[in-house]
Amino acid sequence: MVMLLAFLLLLYYGAGNIHCSRVNYGNITDMLSLLDFKAATNDPTDALRSWNRSVHYCNWTGIICSSFNPGRVAALQLPGKSLSGEITPSLGNLTFLKILDLSSNGFSGQLTPLNQLHELVILDLSTNSFQGIIPDSLTNCSNLKLLNLSSNGFSGQLTPLNQLRELVDLALRNNSFQGIIPDSLMNCSNLQVMDLSRNMLAGPIPTKIGSLYNLIGMDLSKNNLTGVIPPSIGNGTHLQTLVLQENGLGGSIPDMFGKLSDMIGFSVGANSLSGRIPPSVFNLTSLQTLGLYANKLQGELPLDIGATLPEIIVFTLGQNMLQGHIPPSLGNASGLQVIDLSSNNFVGEIPSFGKLLNLEYLNLGHSMLESSESQRWESLYGLTNCSNLFMLSLDNNQLQGAIPDLVGKLSTHLTSLHLSGNNLSGIVPSSLANLTSIIDLDLSNNSLTGTIEGWLGSLKKLQSLDLHGNNFVGFIPPSFGNLSELTILSLAQNEFKGHIPPTLGKLSQLSRLDLSYNNLQGDIRPEISELKQLIALYLSSSRLSGKIPDDLGKCQGLVTIQMDHNNLTGVIPTSLGNLLSLDMLNLSYNDLSGAIPTVLSDLQLLNKLDLSYNRLEGAIPRNGVFEHPANVSLDGNSGLCGRATGFHVPSCPDASLRTGRHYRLITVLIPIIGFLSLALLTCFIIHEKIPQATFSLLPSLGEKFPRVSYWDLARATGNFSEINLIGEGSYSSVYKGKLKQVKTEIAVKILDLDIPGAEGSFALECKALRGIRHRNIVPLITECSAIDSKGNAFRALIYVFMPNGNLNTWLHHQENQAAGRHLGLAQRISIATNIADALDYLHHDSGRPIIHCDLKPSNVLLDIHMNACLGDFGIARFYIDSKLRTVGDSNSVTVNGTLGYMAPGIVVWHIIIFSKCVAYNYLPLP
Repeated sequence: MVMLLAFLLLLYYGAGNIHCSRVNYGNITDMLSLLDFKAATNDPTDALRSWNRSVHYCNWTGIICSSFNPGRVAALQLPGKSLSGEITPSLGNLTFLKILDLSSNGFSGQLTPLNQLHELVILDLSTNSFQGIIPDSLTNCSNLKLLNLSSNGFSGQLTPLNQLRELVDLALRNNSFQGIIPDSLMNCSNLQVMDLSRNMLAGPIPTKIGSLYNLIGMDLSKNNLTGVIPPSIGNGTHLQTLVLQENGLGGSIPDMFGKLSDMIGFSVGANSLSGRIPPSVFNLTSLQTLGLYANKLQGELPLDIGATLPEIIVFTLGQNMLQGHIPPSLGNASGLQVIDLSSNNFVGEIPSFGKLLNLEYLNLGHSMLESSESQRWESLYGLTNCSNLFMLSLDNNQLQGAIPDLVGKLSTHLTSLHLSGNNLSGIVPSSLANLTSIIDLDLSNNSLTGTIEGWLGSLKKLQSLDLHGNNFVGFIPPSFGNLSELTILSLAQNEFKGHIPPTLGKLSQLSRLDLSYNNLQGDIRPEISELKQLIALYLSSSRLSGKIPDDLGKCQGLVTIQMDHNNLTGVIPTSLGNLLSLDMLNLSYNDLSGAIPTVLSDLQLLNKLDLSYNRLEGAIPRNGVFEHPANVSLDGNSGLCGRATGFHVPSCPDASLRTGRHYRLITVLIPIIGFLSLALLTCFIIHEKIPQATFSLLPSLGEKFPRVSYWDLARATGNFSEINLIGEGSYSSVYKGKLKQVKTEIAVKILDLDIPGAEGSFALECKALRGIRHRNIVPLITECSAIDSKGNAFRALIYVFMPNGNLNTWLHHQENQAAGRHLGLAQRISIATNIADALDYLHHDSGRPIIHCDLKPSNVLLDIHMNACLGDFGIARFYIDSKLRTVGDSNSVTVNGTLGYMAPGIVVWHIIIFSKCVAYNYLPLP
C-alpha cells in the first residue's frame, strides 16, 4: 500500500522535472530553503553535489517539482544517503511539498515543526536518530496519508495523532512511546495499516478498535499491553495480519476471530492467554502464519488440521499445555516451513513429515513423544526428504534405542541437532560425520556409549557440542583442536580417561569448558591459559592432580571456576587476582597448601568462594568476599587463623613469640605434640577403619546439577515402583533410584500435596538446605517442581542415597531386618560426635541459625562408612536473632515433632524455642 501510494504520487508529479528543465524561472523561496537544508546537513558521500546554482533546483538529486505549480517543490526524497545533522525549519517553507522522505539516514534532534506543509501526503523519517515528542503542529498536516516515524527515539504520548483523519498507513514501531493507545486514534477511520510495535505502550487495547473497518494489518507486539483481546477486532472483515505477541494480554482467544476469513497472519505468542484454541481458528483456510507460542493454552489439536489449514507456512504453538497426539494430517500441509510444538504434553509417536519438502525448522522437544528401537524411528525416514531442514530438536522426550544410521542422511543444510534428555543408548553412528554443516549438536543426558573419535573430526563448523551425562569412554580426542569455531564444549559426567589434550588450547573462541565428573588423570594443562575468551571452567571430580597453572590468570574473562574434588596440590596462584570478572571460585576437596592469597579479597565481583577441605594455613583475609562469611566456605583447613569475623578460627600467633624463650619453647613442643597427635590419630583410624577424610559432599541445591523433570525421576525409580520404596513419613514417601544426570544412587522424597502442610514442609526443607553444606548433613542434590503424568502438581527433593539406612533400625532391631546389625561403643561415640558437629554447624556456622525441631534416630542416616548424617528438615525453624524466638512464617510458631524426643512442654502450643531444646532431643540418641 505504501509503495503504491508513493508511485502514484510520483507518476502524477513526475512531469515537473521535464517542465522545469525548459524554463528559466522558479520560486526563489524553495531554492533558498533547500540550500539552507544542505548547509546544515553533513554529506560524507557527496550525495548533494548537484545542489548548486549552476543547475536548476528542480533537477537536483531527490527533487521533483510540480507540473501544476511550476517551480514549486512537490517531493524531497533522499532515503539512504548517509546524511546527518538536524532538519532545518526552512523545510517548512516548501508549502507545496507532498512527499518528504529522509528515511535511513542519520538525522537527529527534535522534529522541526512542519505546520505549514498543508499539502503533505507522505512523511517518512524512519530509521534515523530523532528524539523527543511528536510536535502538535503535525496535526496541521491534515492531508497526511502515510506517516512513518519508525526506528527513532521518539517518546511521549500518541494523542497528537488523533486529528490526522486521512491517515491510511501509520508506522511508529521501535520507538519509546508511552501511555495508552488513545480511543481518539480510532477516529482515523481510513487506517489500513497500523504498526505501533516495539514501544512502551501500556494499558488495554481499546474496545473501539473494531470501528477501524478498513484495517488490513495491525501490529501491537512487544509493548506492555494488558487486559483481554477485544472481540470487536473480529468486526474488521478485511483484516489480514494481526500481531499482538510479547505483551501481557490474558483471557482467551475470542471466537469472533473465526470470522476473519481473509486472515493470513495471526500471532499472539508470549502472552498469558489461557483456555482452548477456538476451533474456528483452525478453519481460516487462508492462514499462512499461526503463532500462539508461550501461553497457557490447553486442549488437543484437530485431527484434520492439515486439511483445514492448507496454506499454513509457520506453525508455532510451543510452550503451552496442549495434550494428545500430534495429528498425522499436519504432515499433509505441504507448504509448512516452520513447526514448533515444543514444551507441551504431547504423547505417542512422532508423525511422518516426509511430504513437507519445504520444511526448514522442526522443534518437538520437551514433550512425552515416544520412539522405540522396534519402531526404528519411522519419522526420521521421512525427514530425510526435507532437504532444506536446518534445525531439528527432539530433546527431552521418551525416545529409546540407538540413534539410527540414517541420521547421516538428513539435510546437508542441518545446523542444529538436539536429541538430549531421552533414553538413547548404544554408540553414535559414524554417519553423523556427514552432517558437515552442523553448528550446534546436543546429545546430552542419554546413555550413549563408545568413543567419539569416529565422527567428530568432520564437523569443522561446530560451535557448541554438549555430550554431558552419557557413558562415553576412551580418550578426549586431540582432534578437538581442529574445531576452531567451538565456543561451548561440555563432556561432563562421562567415562573419559587419560590426560587433557593440549590441543584444547587452540580453541581460541571457547567460552565454556566442562570436563567435570570423568576419570581423567594428570595435571591441568598450561595450554588452558591460552583460552582468552573463556568465561566458565568446570573440572570438578575428574581425578586431576598437580598444580593449578600460574598462567590461568591470563584468562581474564573468567567468571566461574570449579576445580573441586580433585587431587590438586601446591599453592593457590596469586595470578587469580587478575581475574577481575570472577564471580565463583571452588577449589574445595583438594590437597592445596599455603596461605589464602590476599589478592582474592581484592576481587570486587567475587561472590562465592569455597576453599574447604584442603591444607591451607595462615591468616584469613578480612576484606572483599571474606566480609560475607555465608558466601565463603573454609571448613577442613585446621591451619587457618585470624580475626576475620564469622569463621570461628583461633587468632594467629603473635610475631613476638618467634624471639627469645617463647620461641625456643614452641620449637620444642610443636614436634612433640605433633608426633603424639599423629600417633593417636593413626591408632584411631586403624581401630575404626572409617575413611572419613574421603567422604565427598555433592553440591547443594542447584549448584552443579540441572533441575530434573518428573519423567527423569519416574525413570530413575522404575515409575515409582514399590520395590524401590524405602520409607514413608508424615508428608512424603521416599524411593531409591539412579539418576543419569548424577551417576550415583539417589533418594527421592516425594511430597503428598493432598496432606495439609506438605507444601509448607517442602518449602521449609528447600529453604533450610539451600545454603548449607556439611559432611554430617544429608546432601541435597536438587529439587523438582513439575506436573505429573495426571496433570497434578508434583514436588520432590533429591538426596544422596544413604545405604546403611537410619539409626533407628540399628538401635531397635525388627523382625524383618537382617540379623547381626550391631553398633559398637566406638561407632556409637562416632555417630554421636557426627550429630553434635551437625547441630553445632546448624546453630552457629550456617549463616542463619537453624533449629531442626525433630531430632530422633529415624532422622539420622548412615552412609556407606557409617558416618552419621542429619536429615528431614521439613519442620525446621530459623532464628530471628540469637536471643529471640525462632519463626517459620510468623512471629509465633506451632512446633511439630515426635513425642518422646521433644523437650517437655513443647507439644502443639505457640511457644518460644531455643537451640537448647534440641539438647533434649539429643539425649535419646546413642
